[in-house]
Amino acid sequence: LGITRASLSKDSWLAAASFQETGRVLVDAAIKGKVDGLRGLKENVILGKLIPSRVLSVSPDDEKRLDLESLEEKETEPLELESQ
Repeated sequence: LGITRASLSKDSWLAAASFQETGRVLVDAAIKGKVDGLRGLKENVILGKLIPSRVLSVSPDDEKRLDLESLEEKETEPLELESQ
């Protein structure tokens, strides 16, 4: 398979439809009654759902090494784009 058709070989018809040949993929999924399990990142982002992810436990040594306590939220300023 070429790289341009790589997404079409995946199990998720929703992810494949977002890549290319949208009409063909959607019609094929509808005719075959396919159900998308929404297991991947792309299909969940398309539907505005939380992405499937998990947090692994962090050991106390890792916490010290990563210095997680020093991280804090900072307010940002909007970018000003130059008009053309």
